[in-house]
Amino acid sequence: MIDILIAEDEPAILDPLSFILELAGWQVASVTDGEAALIEVQRQKPRLLLLDIMLPKLSGLDVLRILRGEPRLADIPVLIVTARGQSRDRGLALDLKADGFITKPFDNDELIEEVRRLLALNSVS
Repeated sequence: MIDILIAEDEPAILDPLSFILELAGWQVASVTDGEAALIEVQRQKPRLLLLDIMLPKLSGLDVLRILRGEPRLADIPVLIVTARGQSRDRGLALDLKADGFITKPFDNDELIEEVRRLLALNSVS
């Protein structure tokens, strides 16, 4: 089982993000569009999903909405990592039950701490 699935379509963000999380000791997999994110979440059931809002094929908010409607997948913590930092986007994500929201560019230490927090919550439930 993987620890973290990253759904990010920009290689300039995906590659360093994967590297940072792997360096911290987590097993990471990645996809580059929303449809693939849903397929991989169902296939691998990661401990955490890092989800960009602006994804091809299916937006991150649509992925989140679908996940929260699936009883088998609804408990997977979702951390939104996006360049869209407007309060409207944050509000939509939190209304859809995102567990966290980080705006790009992000501080690596802040990201690691948020990932640790969400993985710890997931291990308790």
